[in-house]
Amino acid sequence: MEVAYIYSKPRSEFGKQCRFANGETQILESILPSDEFSQDYRQRNPTTTASSTVPMMSETEVNTERVVTTSTSMLHTEGGWPKDVDPTEQSDVARYRKKAEKDEEYRYAIKTLAPIVTRCMRQNNTVNVYEEYFVGRDAPKDHGSELPSAKGVAVFRDPSPIHRTVTSVDWHAEGNKIAVSYSILKFQDERLDDDRASSSSYVWDIANSNTPIIELLPPSPLTCLRFNPKSSDTLLGGSYNGLISCYDLRKAHAASNEGGCHPSVSSVIESSHHDPVAGAFWIQSKTGHLCASVSTDGRLLWWDTRNLEAPTDSLQLPEADAGEGLTLGGSSLEYSPEAGPTKYLVGTEQGIPVSINLRQRKGANSGVTVLDGRGGRHHGAIASLQRNPAHAKYFLTVGDWTARIWSEDIRTPIVTTRYSDSNVTTGCWSPTRPGVFFVGRADGVVDVWDLCQSHSEAAYNHKVGASALSSIAVRGGAQGGGRLVAIGDVGGTVSLLEVCASLAQAQPNEKAAVGSMLDRESRRVRNLEIREREGRRARVVEEERARAEEEGRAEGRAGRDEEAERREVERQFLAMTREGSEEEQGARKAGRQAT
Repeated sequence: MEVAYIYSKPRSEFGKQCRFANGETQILESILPSDEFSQDYRQRNPTTTASSTVPMMSETEVNTERVVTTSTSMLHTEGGWPKDVDPTEQSDVARYRKKAEKDEEYRYAIKTLAPIVTRCMRQNNTVNVYEEYFVGRDAPKDHGSELPSAKGVAVFRDPSPIHRTVTSVDWHAEGNKIAVSYSILKFQDERLDDDRASSSSYVWDIANSNTPIIELLPPSPLTCLRFNPKSSDTLLGGSYNGLISCYDLRKAHAASNEGGCHPSVSSVIESSHHDPVAGAFWIQSKTGHLCASVSTDGRLLWWDTRNLEAPTDSLQLPEADAGEGLTLGGSSLEYSPEAGPTKYLVGTEQGIPVSINLRQRKGANSGVTVLDGRGGRHHGAIASLQRNPAHAKYFLTVGDWTARIWSEDIRTPIVTTRYSDSNVTTGCWSPTRPGVFFVGRADGVVDVWDLCQSHSEAAYNHKVGASALSSIAVRGGAQGGGRLVAIGDVGGTVSLLEVCASLAQAQPNEKAAVGSMLDRESRRVRNLEIREREGRRARVVEEERARAEEEGRAEGRAGRDEEAERREVERQFLAMTREGSEEEQGARKAGRQAT
C-alpha cells in the first residue's frame, strides 16, 4: 500500500517568504487491522530491553595555532596619479586614463577583479527569506491598524467622609506620584456645615491606591496644586479664600506627629486674591521661587515664595465691554516656558481667552491682547486652557459644549469641535502626540480627539464613571510615555487610565504634519477674516452710494417742486397782468366813447 499526500499552492504564492506555523494534527491515512499482517506474527515471551537516551560523547584536547591580531590604519587619498598629473585637471586625467587603458597589465587586472566584484555584489543583494528584518527596540512601530482603547489601572478615593470635588491633578516629575487638591466649589453648600468636612489635600503614590502618602493641611481648601519643576519636593497651592501657600514635602515627616504637612509659608489675606484662586503656576526663574496666580476677581498676581507678604507685581484684566464696564474674571491660567518666559494665557468667565506678554508692557500699553472672536468666544467660562506641547503658538480652550484651538495671531478659533451632548468641563493635550488631546465631560465620559484622524469626530470615547469629570492630567516624560491619564471627578475620585500605544506613541513626521495642518487652518481663518472685512467695506461703500443717490433724488424732487411753484407764480402773475391790461383797455375804450 502506498501512502501519499499532495501539497498544492497557487502560482502567485511561489517565491514568497516561508512562514512556518503550528497547525492542527490531521490523519492522512488509517490502516485497519487485517489478516494479511497477522500471518507472519509469532507470539513470544515478554522481553525487557534497556536503552539510554544520553548521547555518547568523548573529550578531546587539541592545541591550535595562536592567532595574533593587530590594529592598523589606512589613509585613503586620491592616489595612483603620477606627480606630473594633476587630478583636478580634466584634460590630464583623460590623457592618463587613455594611456593606462592601453596597458596590458591594466586589462589583466580588470579581467581578474571583475568576477570577484560581481560575486560580492550578488552576495550583498541576496535576500534571506527566513530572516526577520527590523526587530527589537529600534524597530519602527506602526499603530495605524490598532483600534483606540483604554483600561482602568487604579482608583484613588477621597479619604474624607464628606466627598469633595477634585479641583486639580498634577504629576510628579518622576511620574510615580500625583498631587490632588480637593474642595467644595459650590457657594453655601450644605456640606460646608457638616463637622466632618475636611480641607485636606493629598499626595498619592500610583502604586498604592489605598492610602495617601502625604496629607496637606491648608488654611482653606485648595483649588489648585502644582509641583515645582526645579524642586519636585515643593508644592504651590491656591486656596478657596484666595491665599497662596507653599508646601515642602521634605518636612512632611517632621510634621507627621501633628497629622500632616502644614504650609511652610502663606500669603496675607489682605494682599491676596478676593475670590478663589482659579490657577497657579511656577514661572521660569534662576532661583525657582517665582510663581503667578489668577482669580475670578480679575487680577493676575506674581509672587516670590520666599516672601509672601505682598505680591511682587499685579495686573488687572481689561474690561470685557466698555459700555457695560464688566471686568474679565480669570477662570484658568496657562504658562509654558517654551512659548516665552514673559507670555501668559488666561481663560475668563466670559469665555474670552486673554494673551499677556510682559515684554510689551510699557507705558500705556499693558501687553494684554483680548482674543475676542465675536462669534468664536465660548458661551460660558473657560474651564481649561493649555498650549500645545510641540507647537506653543497654538493653544486649547475647553468650555460650554466644545473644545477650540486658537492661534496667538488670530482672534478667532481655527479649529472647533462639534457640540457635545453634555457640558465639557476639563481638557488637556497629550505630552507625546502633538495632535491628540483629551476632553472630559459632565456625563462622566472622556473624549480622545486625534487631529491626524478626524476633526469632526472623537477618535475614542471612554466612560469613566457616573459623576461629572472636573480635572485631567497626562503623565509625560520618558517614563510615562503619555499612556497614564489621571482623571478626577466631582465625587472625589481620581481614576487612573492607561491608553493604548496608538494614542500615546507619535508616528514619524507627526509633529511636522500637525504643524502644517494648524498653519493651514490659520491661513484659512485669516483669509475668511479678510474676505469678511472686504465684504463689510463693500457694504459700507454700497450704503454710502445708496445714501448719496437718495439724497440726489431728494434734491431733484425738491428742485422740481420749486420749479413748479415758480411756474405757478409766473402763471398767476401773467394772469393778473393780463386781467389788469384788459381792465385798462376797457376803461380807455369807455372814455373814448364818452368823448
